[in-house]
Amino acid sequence: MSLDVRCAVPDDAAAIREIARKSWHAAYDPILGEETVAETINQWYALENLKASITESHAREDAVCLTAEEADEPVGFAHAGPHRDRPAIASLNRIYVRPDRWGEGIGTALLKHVQDSLRGEYDRLCLAVLADNEVGVSFYESAGFERIGTQDSDLKPEIEEYVYEKQL
Repeated sequence: MSLDVRCAVPDDAAAIREIARKSWHAAYDPILGEETVAETINQWYALENLKASITESHAREDAVCLTAEEADEPVGFAHAGPHRDRPAIASLNRIYVRPDRWGEGIGTALLKHVQDSLRGEYDRLCLAVLADNEVGVSFYESAGFERIGTQDSDLKPEIEEYVYEKQL
């Protein structure tokens, strides 16, 4: 089957939320705890807020929200736009793939589309990932991101995040 990466639409919100739920529990339960993960998903992926975020991305030239599908079934998603503190730099806010599909190149395809979509609007793409998220750290480093620092996580201040950047 072939992978189709396209702009997300508000009707994708439920599938995106489910991918996020599965991915977050797989990656973050051991780091943050199951309860914190569930609370975060409920906040960050509330369907109406997610639909609004997707709609807003369509209205902007400096943001992108993508869905990856195979046989019309969503298997991953990504969202990027201006960095909240550094508007000249793009921020990769979300990129997740169903855990049963990790390692198949879906995240790489999504990341390539994000970079292609934002090139010309920005020179650099940045992100933060929990330092203990070995899957995420490995993915970003293999994709050519350079670690430029660390910061405390907004999720739990005692948890460290790595900050990465990459030239677009």
